[in-house]
Amino acid sequence: MEEIVNRVANSKLMVFDLEEFYPQGERLAFDISIWLAEGIVLREKEFREKANEHDWGQYQNKYVALYCSTDAIIPGWAYLLVSLHLSPFAKNVSVGSLEELETVLFTEILKDLDVSEYQDKPVIIKGCVSKPIPPNAYVQVAQKLQPVAKSIMYGEACSSVPLFKKK
Repeated sequence: MEEIVNRVANSKLMVFDLEEFYPQGERLAFDISIWLAEGIVLREKEFREKANEHDWGQYQNKYVALYCSTDAIIPGWAYLLVSLHLSPFAKNVSVGSLEELETVLFTEILKDLDVSEYQDKPVIIKGCVSKPIPPNAYVQVAQKLQPVAKSIMYGEACSSVPLFKKK
């Protein structure tokens, strides 16, 4: 019986798995429309009262996406006010959907990431993930790897799509 050899494990191919960089912690979406009159009118005095009375401690160590689920016109200061109440508790606060929150988190992680270990190596950006990795994170990591990697592929070692090869 012949020994089965894992050629991928023995190759110089390096796998870049974005899941390894996924920040642990609960994500929450905070809909500010609940503090608007009839869900559409922001009255400053009442809005400030709601913000002052709210239990902000429930957001301790959580990632929070601020949004408005109605077609209300929200002045910029409203999101700023809520974010300032959240900042002593939340790990991160952004305006937008939960997917946009993930994009913000990955942008922060990837901007200072040292990719020197991928210098002149073939790299495959792992495509099969179980966490909500935003599409923009893949774009950012590909652009970050391009100046250093010998080649970039996407997918899994058994079925990758070639994207880039140094000339």
